[in-house]
Amino acid sequence: MGDIPVLQGDKIVSALRGAFTRDVGRPALLAMAAERIHSAGPPYHSVYLYMLHGQELILEAFVGRPTDHTRIPVGSGVCGTAVATGQDQNIGDVRTIGNYLACNLETRSELVVLIRRGSMILGQIDIDSDVPNPFTADEEREVKKVADALAVLL
Repeated sequence: MGDIPVLQGDKIVSALRGAFTRDVGRPALLAMAAERIHSAGPPYHSVYLYMLHGQELILEAFVGRPTDHTRIPVGSGVCGTAVATGQDQNIGDVRTIGNYLACNLETRSELVVLIRRGSMILGQIDIDSDVPNPFTADEEREVKKVADALAVLL
């Protein structure tokens, strides 16, 4: 195993399950996930939760820098590519991506983890970082715990 991850996915999952039992609803669950991930601190500079509506990802919750990209077509940018290919995306340097949609100029890397129920993609957790290559396999695994919990709770 590598270093201890910055993000503690199990703690976030426990908080989400607790909120779910209080019947807080989808917007609150998504907002809580974004807040808890962001509160881990760097490299989690901005956290966006997009949910899939037809052939478009729609921003439903975020913490960090605002983005103009509130609607992203499937296949467009890193987020849309994740859905089109069915693969999580861990981009160490966004400047190397031809179809990159910049949320802001400070972003250097991006991690997109799909929220899926079986083979169905419900949405994604999109994390922007101001530093290159911060998302280790351990970090990605912790974010996936949160995504997997959301797939069940939403």
